[in-house]
Amino acid sequence: MPITNSNAHYGSVAKLFHWLTALLILTALVLGIVAHKWPYESNDQLALKAVLFSVHKTVGILAFATALFRILWAIAQPRPALLNAEKRVEALAAETAHWLLYGSMLLVPLTGWVHHAATQGFAPILLPIGQDLPFVPKSEAVAAVASGLHFILVIVLGATILAHVGGALKHFVIDKDQTLQRMLPGKAVVSDALPHRRTAQPFVAALVIWAGALGVGGFAGSFGVHHAPGPAPETAQLAEVTSEWQVVDGTLGLQVTQFGAPVQGVFKNWTAQISFDEATAGQRHGEVQVEVAIGSLSLGSVTQQAMGDDFFDVSNFPTARFTADILRNTSQDAQYVAEGTLTLKGFAVPVTLPFAMRIAGDTAEMAGQVSLNRLDFGIGATMEDEKNLGFGVEINVNLTATRVNVNADTPNS
Repeated sequence: MPITNSNAHYGSVAKLFHWLTALLILTALVLGIVAHKWPYESNDQLALKAVLFSVHKTVGILAFATALFRILWAIAQPRPALLNAEKRVEALAAETAHWLLYGSMLLVPLTGWVHHAATQGFAPILLPIGQDLPFVPKSEAVAAVASGLHFILVIVLGATILAHVGGALKHFVIDKDQTLQRMLPGKAVVSDALPHRRTAQPFVAALVIWAGALGVGGFAGSFGVHHAPGPAPETAQLAEVTSEWQVVDGTLGLQVTQFGAPVQGVFKNWTAQISFDEATAGQRHGEVQVEVAIGSLSLGSVTQQAMGDDFFDVSNFPTARFTADILRNTSQDAQYVAEGTLTLKGFAVPVTLPFAMRIAGDTAEMAGQVSLNRLDFGIGATMEDEKNLGFGVEINVNLTATRVNVNADTPNS
């Protein structure tokens, strides 16, 4: 069997690319459907769902790479002529289907890849590369658009595959020509054919179909619908506090490790009541009370899971509180430590947060980090395998505060 194509036959390389791409694309489609339908009421089900999505994504990237090489090879080779070129409508349909297949084989996995790169958390790609993409930010808006495009293009790809298979069977059963056989192993009995004539009509027709599909999908609200989060958890309304130091800017973030990949999140609503005097003699320089609205946590695609009963159980424990003394730190690099108790989900656990601080006049900038064990707070107690969810949780605090006159009853939020 020749390696390269001729005007009448496909070579062995083209056949290998054809069937390998078909296998990967169909496998990714089946895995995607199964993963979407798989339940996740229990942690075991959720873990399996994540594995299914991970394999789906990985196969999709392999399909993308294979399709790219297939297209490059096809460009460099002569295209065997159609055996029904005299039937103008059928020939146009066949050529349009080829353009739709080539484009969709690249666009479907690419949009899925962009969606993965833009999303925080859940189901990493099982390859040493590919978790992120250049110029693709972590953004729910980008993820929603990519998800909508992926969904619509999958429909176009699935419909085109069915049309392609139906056309091949028509050639075999009704036309009784060698169109199907010449893509199978071995050499089909095809007489020499004239060179394939390339025109712009099939490409334009494919563009019209893609545009129409995207227009219908946009009108139907597909962009964002398939990426829409579940109902937002109720967020506790925190009382205003007065403080010697007013937080004017700050971030309270966390990082967990799920299925071996880091997932970063941030609490949007929290208050801090701070008293601090850097000039005080002795080790104790003040105290801090922080209250956090757990429902304000944004943790990418796993936010809803994090709010559940086995995790933060936000419906029963809507807030967390950290009360600590601010002490001069003499044993570590950090200047100070906040040493106290974190009360979360009904568990009161001693926590020491080391932090660095820079004071310029009446403005202070603080940055600190502490590692916690989620099991100490009964979070994810049934997920005892760190391959699914790591035990360690990194808490990061960065804030800027200004010294104020507390007698003026200035609120802090």
